[in-house]
Amino acid sequence: MKTAISLPERIFREAERFARRFRKSRSQLYAEAIAEYLARHGSNDITESMNSVCDRLGTVEDKFSRQAARRIVSRESW
Repeated sequence: MKTAISLPERIFREAERFARRFRKSRSQLYAEAIAEYLARHGSNDITESMNSVCDRLGTVEDKFSRQAARRIVSRESW
């Protein structure tokens, strides 16, 4: 599908240089950039859904769950 967008001149020039350097068409570069943006921000929908469920169910904190969560989070590389 064809579409027209407006970009600031600086971003357009950088995108053109990037596309040439990596031998991509402008369309391919923009499609990949948008796909990556959507993938990164789409996970927010999952987080919002999980938060909604937790809000409806309420939370019960117990020592075991708190300690297990700390162990799991401490292993993550942020």
